[in-house]
Amino acid sequence: MMDTSKNYAVFVDLENAGGKIATISSIIEKVKIRGDILLSKVYGYSEEYSSLKELLLSNTFMVVPSLRYGRNQKNNLDIQLVIDALEVAYTNPLIDCFCIVSGDSDYTPLVGKLKTMGKYVLGISRSECASRIFINACSEFQFLETVGVKEKAGASQEDNDDSLEAIVVDIERIILEQGDDEGMVYASALKNTLMRLRPDFNEKNYGCASFGRLLARLQKKPGGIEVSEKDKVLRVKLTVKDKGGSLSGDNLPEVSQNILAALKKNGFDRVNPSIIKQTLLDSYPNFVERDLGVKRFSDVLRIMESKGLLSIEFEHFICGSSL
Repeated sequence: MMDTSKNYAVFVDLENAGGKIATISSIIEKVKIRGDILLSKVYGYSEEYSSLKELLLSNTFMVVPSLRYGRNQKNNLDIQLVIDALEVAYTNPLIDCFCIVSGDSDYTPLVGKLKTMGKYVLGISRSECASRIFINACSEFQFLETVGVKEKAGASQEDNDDSLEAIVVDIERIILEQGDDEGMVYASALKNTLMRLRPDFNEKNYGCASFGRLLARLQKKPGGIEVSEKDKVLRVKLTVKDKGGSLSGDNLPEVSQNILAALKKNGFDRVNPSIIKQTLLDSYPNFVERDLGVKRFSDVLRIMESKGLLSIEFEHFICGSSL
């Protein structure tokens, strides 16, 4: 529950990340929830990713361009990432955490070296190309599909940026990430993290003289947060939301279509089946396969395939067939 934020260096393999604005934004926000980004770099930039310019500049990313020559350009960029990461590890004592956005097993020795230097390594990668060796080597690993590319409720991102509803969404994400065993976060730590996500955040913009008063206002909203005080210190946790409804054979096609469409919109044509199941559980926490008359989730996937929603490849990865 204490603010245990760290200092991160972030290295992004654009070919692995896919180069979507929403995806890169989600990676940045994921790290900012955990700590300060002191250094950030992307590899493989070309005009193909020109839509990322504003996002990269506003987050002070350094860019290593993709200059295609011969067959080994990708290997050259991989080697450059390794060299840069080790240089930072040896020369910048302020950085104690590294985020590597790539699932290539070639980075496993780098991860091992960073860990022997006492560094925390967060790995992020698309599920379709994440090496099991790399996953197990990291201090922590997350599939890129689950990092935060879900649509925010209500209006579009642009419409929500300056709204109180968008602040609520960010606060909920922070509590889910930083909450202790009781799901509690200190209000001071919550505000510090919120300001990393939104440097222009100021509670006075919402008509509140203090952050505590803003939390009290948000607490009045149904299905939001709950504020309590212990030893004269404010603490915040999420209230239990009643998501309602259950997954059945009747609504499975519509629910599946929405999930797959959201994944494809964010550049994920192929994903690990666990990503789909986790997304289902996010909306239907009590979901079990027997609700659909089957024993295994692979059977659920076959139902989806029979309805033309997706196709199963080698029973490991899924790709949309009619999205």
